[in-house]
Amino acid sequence: MSDLRDRQLARLTRPGSRPALVVVDVQRDFADPAALDDYRLTNAALTALDRAVTRVGDLVDAARLADVQVIWVELGTDPALPWRASNWLRGGDYDAPVSPAEPCVIGTPGAQWYRMRPAEGEPRVVKRGYSGFLGTDLDARLHAAGVDWLTVAGLTSECCVHATAQDAMQLDWPVVVPQDATAAYDLDVNAAALVQLGLNAAVLSDADEVVELWKKVPR
Repeated sequence: MSDLRDRQLARLTRPGSRPALVVVDVQRDFADPAALDDYRLTNAALTALDRAVTRVGDLVDAARLADVQVIWVELGTDPALPWRASNWLRGGDYDAPVSPAEPCVIGTPGAQWYRMRPAEGEPRVVKRGYSGFLGTDLDARLHAAGVDWLTVAGLTSECCVHATAQDAMQLDWPVVVPQDATAAYDLDVNAAALVQLGLNAAVLSDADEVVELWKKVPR
């Protein structure tokens, strides 16, 4: 372990430190293979996705045992509020209505959490775009809970995990991203996303090390 990484992790486990786990978009439209036919994932990518979802679930279980705050960030697409820039970027029509194929439409099965779910009392933050901080009260909730640093996990590494982790860092939150608890729909894209996260937004780790960090925090 490098001297820099030693210092980074020591800061996270000092007395009084309060971590939180931010779970991003592990929803059916993003995580359930039955909803992903149009993405044409390879078997290797499906295996990696399944493994990442399992590791996110492991982190949720461990966080609850360690009294670490779990915060659920989920996409909620509102048909009455089209994301026009997204329409333009993906289809060229800025003024198009919300497509029936749009992911995670509020109230549909695709918006439900997949293989995990919030427990009673765990905060849920509904976002409209990529970042869990954009247009939400996530930052205020974290401050109100006395949180000091974040583990950001979920889907997908190059999109909503990246955007949430980067905004967290820019809002002054130390961020850890467990590499085995995130994934993309292409292995090369995931690898590139992790490089970018490590360069600009987060300390890269894995789920087991994160749990050990939580255990080291004096209570």
